[in-house]
Amino acid sequence: QVQLVESGGGLAQAGGSLRLSCAASGRTWGRHSMGWYRQAPGKEREFVAAISWAGGSTYYADSVKGRFIISRENAKNTVYLQMNSLKPEDTAVYYCNKHPATKTDYWGQGTQVTVSS
Repeated sequence: QVQLVESGGGLAQAGGSLRLSCAASGRTWGRHSMGWYRQAPGKEREFVAAISWAGGSTYYADSVKGRFIISRENAKNTVYLQMNSLKPEDTAVYYCNKHPATKTDYWGQGTQVTVSS
C-alpha cells in the first residue's frame, strides 16, 4: 500500500510561515489529485487544500485562501504546503492524502503545527 510521510511542522509565531512536505512511496495512486487536511484538538479532520495531478488546478478552504499555497513535484512523489500569515487557529496536525480522501483511507502520522499568538 501507499506510505505517506509528512514533515516540516513545528512552532511558529502568528504572522510567520512554515513549509510542509509530504513524501509518498509504495503503491501510490498514479495520476491522482493530492490534498492537505488538518485536525485540531477536539475537532474533525477538515480539508485544507488540493492540487490536480498536473498542478494546473488548486483548491483551498476559505479559511486558508490567500495565505496557503499547495504545490507538487511528481518526479519526487512529493506534495508541499507553503503556509504564510499563520494564525493561532491554524494549529492542528496536518496530513496529506489523495483527494478526495475518506476516514477509512490509510493516513500517515501527520505533522504538528502550533501557532502562538
